[in-house]
Amino acid sequence: MDFGWTLEQQRRHDEILEAARSALGPEPATTSTEFRKKWREIGDLGLLGACLPVEHGGAGSSALDTARSYEALGEACADTGVVFAASAHLFACAVPIAEFGSAAITSRWLPGMCGGDHIAGNAMTETGAGSDVARLATTATPVDGGYLLNGEKSFVSNGPVADVFVTYATTDPEAGHLGQTAFVVAAEAPGVRVGEPFEKMGLRSTPASTVTFTDCLVPGDAVLGREGMGATIFQHSMGWERACLFAGYVGMMARLVDRVTQHARRRKQFGSSIGRFQAVSHRVVEMHMRLETARLLLYRACWEMDQGRPARLEVALSKLAASEGALASAMDAVRIFGAQGFLADAGIEAELRNAVPSVLFSGTSEIQRELAARELGL
Repeated sequence: MDFGWTLEQQRRHDEILEAARSALGPEPATTSTEFRKKWREIGDLGLLGACLPVEHGGAGSSALDTARSYEALGEACADTGVVFAASAHLFACAVPIAEFGSAAITSRWLPGMCGGDHIAGNAMTETGAGSDVARLATTATPVDGGYLLNGEKSFVSNGPVADVFVTYATTDPEAGHLGQTAFVVAAEAPGVRVGEPFEKMGLRSTPASTVTFTDCLVPGDAVLGREGMGATIFQHSMGWERACLFAGYVGMMARLVDRVTQHARRRKQFGSSIGRFQAVSHRVVEMHMRLETARLLLYRACWEMDQGRPARLEVALSKLAASEGALASAMDAVRIFGAQGFLADAGIEAELRNAVPSVLFSGTSEIQRELAARELGL
């Protein structure tokens, strides 16, 4: 068992750390112009197509190397919203297009998605279908030349700025999960309407909105895989998302450990640095333990994926450890920083707000525990 990195892997990690710190900065993107600028920088780092085939413009990295790269991005870039946006673009949209898209679809979209010219949004969630994704109200009706899409997606990350959507619709209401089909739809297609950006607690630099399809004609070659494969395709992309997207949160946890450690050394109370007080030092140790637990589970899950194994248990545990750990550690950071942590200027309260949704998207923590329980035979 080797816990070390090759010289090339370490070089790449350090390169991303340095470049992201320099180019992305600590302030969140507040305008579409700022978002696009950061998006281009992430594309220039090769991260928007990290795990995609080289022939499509990607880097061809393994799941483990991809996770390591996004961990570095999450550590270096305090704008967790843009890290999340890039992750959702790659793992929920680009990965299924690369794996299941036709030659026409992959050649049209993937080079731009890898380079930063195109932004993708994953249009799955509906008002009545969050965790229960087998009950999609959005329908796709076969017609001459393709399908007519009708329905509304209630929460689409990157929706307001997306050039393309990966969406899922019911093609056979009687077939349950075998009646779902995946589609690639251009944002400019007739019948696509994007709602106003949501005001959100956290991840504020990730633009999100509703997306409505009204008699939207989708050509037959825009189907991913084939009709009825939607649930399989979605679960495949979720494997990547639940593992590698949360590498960004592992990076965030590393950044928090570093910040609270420095603060605990500098901050003086009762004639001593607060890091000398057991109540503080033990809290920092707990934060570091959560970081290392999440990191090791993440690497194990990605290693299993690279071996071609299902890794369902490992991915569920990894997602659970990273999301719950990020939330608990962000709360600890607020407590260690005290009143300063409550103020916006320090940026600590933003870390907490950005951590909260991690236990909700890509399957809630309760769903991850249920998935793990099933894999354990319960």
